Amino acid sequence: MIDLNTEFGQRVARRLAKERIGWLTTVDALGGPQPRPVWFLWQDDNLLIYSRPATRKLAHIAHNPRVALNLDGDGMGGDIVVLTGVAQIDPAAPPADQVPAYVEKYADGFARIGMTAQQFAGVYSVAIRVAVNGLRGH
Repeated sequence: MIDLNTEFGQRVARRLAKERIGWLTTVDALGGPQPRPVWFLWQDDNLLIYSRPATRKLAHIAHNPRVALNLDGDGMGGDIVVLTGVAQIDPAAPPADQVPAYVEKYADGFARIGMTAQQFAGVYSVAIRVAVNGLRGH
């Protein structure tokens, strides 16, 4: 999906590995875009996101699974990364605290919100997988 033979592809791969916040945009029942910040892990051309149960984000995905994930730009219109794809709830995914790369990426985040990885996994218990099928930016 990401062409690592290009400068853009290399930059996207670096940012997906390091960025802690992405803006997930779902579509509500009226067709309106609904962006929200999320924690994510890039794995095998997929995004893994954890959610609290019974959120609007999950209802939106159930109604329309097409989503986008944007990374913040550089504040001057550059370093733009937009991924598009199809989201689905993944009941077979392990809890967040059992995904070593996720725990490593968000260890400081768990502490900042006053949770352990195990507590986070209990609260954010619904795994969402986004099969990425598009990439654009500059």
